[in-house]
Amino acid sequence: MVIPIILGVLSITFLISHIVPGDAAQLMAGPRATPEIIERIRHEHGLDRPLYVQFGMYVYELFKGNLGKSILTRRPVLADIVDYFPATFELTTAAMLLTIIAGIPLGIISAVHKDRILDQLSRLSSVIGVSMPIFWLGLLLMLFFYVRLGILPGPGRISGELPAHVTGLFTIDSLLSGNWRALADSLSHLVMPAFALGYAVLARVVRMMRSSMLDVFSQDYIQTARAKGLRERGVIYKHALRNALIPTLTVIGLSYGELLGGAVATELIFAWPGMAHYVVGSMRTLDFPAVMGVTLVIALVYILVNLLVDVSYAFIDPRIRY
Repeated sequence: MVIPIILGVLSITFLISHIVPGDAAQLMAGPRATPEIIERIRHEHGLDRPLYVQFGMYVYELFKGNLGKSILTRRPVLADIVDYFPATFELTTAAMLLTIIAGIPLGIISAVHKDRILDQLSRLSSVIGVSMPIFWLGLLLMLFFYVRLGILPGPGRISGELPAHVTGLFTIDSLLSGNWRALADSLSHLVMPAFALGYAVLARVVRMMRSSMLDVFSQDYIQTARAKGLRERGVIYKHALRNALIPTLTVIGLSYGELLGGAVATELIFAWPGMAHYVVGSMRTLDFPAVMGVTLVIALVYILVNLLVDVSYAFIDPRIRY
């Protein structure tokens, strides 16, 4: 299914990018360019050819590993993505890890203590998380933890010396190079943006985990396990949890792509040097190759994550076979 999905994403993105009002050649040439210069630029980039020819040329170059040349930066799009994508990937992955580590246990606790104070607090925080805008939460975190208390660092990805470049992920590069100061610095910068980005998904995971656990608790085999005298901890974690995880994992997989594509507001608030600045600048200048390259990368990551989620079903539920 990857090939038709990618072709669909490319077709829709290409069509939308080329029917929006504006002239990319005019933006490239500048406001004082003559009509002759604009026409020459349009011809050099193939913008004077029919739409289907431009799309065919783009797909052909794509199969050769060429995402095109950015109109804004005048560099290959692939090189720009290699520079900007690691920061966004690190932030999104940190937000998702925070969501998984906190969301699943909170959902279990909420289900076990149904309608008690812990459950009420969990449901209240979930409603707040789902309804709270990311930009507002991000500003509150900055005001409280950075401006007022000063216990967390301000905007940016790191304050001190950069770790040796290996993957572009500062936390991983710090571990690989043994630079513990850079590791602590990069982790402290990750806390606020990761929480702001992942809080809405965290609330969603808690609600789904709670609902799935309550549904499993009502099944006959859970009642049978309890009737046999099994310890409640064993009933919860050995029998109920594995069956309740599949719907929650599905939500996690779908939410990861959502976080990856929706990190723009968080990156702008926390001055995170990720894809947001590149994407916003590309959209403003009608940089078609850059917009399509970023869309393609996000779609590929989204598909791969959901593929891993599908495969994980077989490890969680022995009744599922591929």
